[in-house]
Amino acid sequence: MRAEKKVIDQLNKCYAVAEFDYDGERHLISAAEKTDPCYVYNMDGERIDTLWEGPGGVMTLCQYPLTEDDDPVLMATQKFFSPNDSAEAKIVYYTRENGEWICNVLCDLPFVHRFGIVERAGNYYLVACTLKSAHAFRDDWTCPGRIWVAELPADIRAYSEENKLQLKPLVSGLYKNHGFCKCEEDGYSYVLVGTQNGVYKVTPPAEKDGEWNAECILDVPTSDMLYQDYDGDGEKELLIMSPFHGDTLAVYKNDGNAFVPVFTCEKKLPFLHAIWGANVQGKEVAFIGNRQEERELFAVHYDGGYVMDLLDAGAGPANCMYYKDGDKDMLIASNRETDEVAIYQLFV
Repeated sequence: MRAEKKVIDQLNKCYAVAEFDYDGERHLISAAEKTDPCYVYNMDGERIDTLWEGPGGVMTLCQYPLTEDDDPVLMATQKFFSPNDSAEAKIVYYTRENGEWICNVLCDLPFVHRFGIVERAGNYYLVACTLKSAHAFRDDWTCPGRIWVAELPADIRAYSEENKLQLKPLVSGLYKNHGFCKCEEDGYSYVLVGTQNGVYKVTPPAEKDGEWNAECILDVPTSDMLYQDYDGDGEKELLIMSPFHGDTLAVYKNDGNAFVPVFTCEKKLPFLHAIWGANVQGKEVAFIGNRQEERELFAVHYDGGYVMDLLDAGAGPANCMYYKDGDKDMLIASNRETDEVAIYQLFV
């Protein structure tokens, strides 16, 4: 696989990327880690709108699924500026009123880094992960984070600064709770969470007011992960970045008893961070990137063995996202280390 790159914008410390559909159109968006804006682009990569100027600290962007196209709602983390500056972090949502994008508070959740929405049996739930719970000094990791959950209503506008969504802790004692991957199977969705303690599978209740399930499926320190069937045998493999913001890329396969390593990249990739999984022309592909030294972006796939195709170098992606534009296979990346928002056309 190869890629043709087009830089579409400069955004200081660009970080999160997502699709945002409204007014009958698909859009691409990119938001910043620091106190900077969130921009909207059309599918050609032209900037067409600004959702907000600040305060930034955006680790996750997610369109709320229970609204109509002419009534869009975008959820985002806010004020997570770094692991050392995120005590005021929260989850917010943006609505449009009289042509203006308005920020509303969903919940205060200090050190919230990733979140997502899962669905089962017609019920929707928020899963949110806090990187830690508190700190007394820079790089203090002595207070572990948690996985938090809550049921979501059809109308998210019921929540505000005065009436915040109440979450409950599902799993506590998780150090460097960083990775988040939404998966789907058997007609429902669940998430994998990557921590220093390992990878946790979090499954929503089978029925309303039922019990959640959380289990550690791999006890290897994991910064982030994907769960895809790379070798095409009908069973998913677990691709992980290890340890937290680490330099090792590996693939694990379930042998019937436990996940065991079947591939480890010989090259060290310092500060692995960008990650996205997709099916590209019938093949499961992992897009991964690192933010130090050579700052590369790869497409990882299986062809009798694991192959890593270099798509870009020198840019330093924080996050990336695959999408289709007509018959074109595309990738958008927030290249944080070079402040560039870029799109890549992929050729298999």
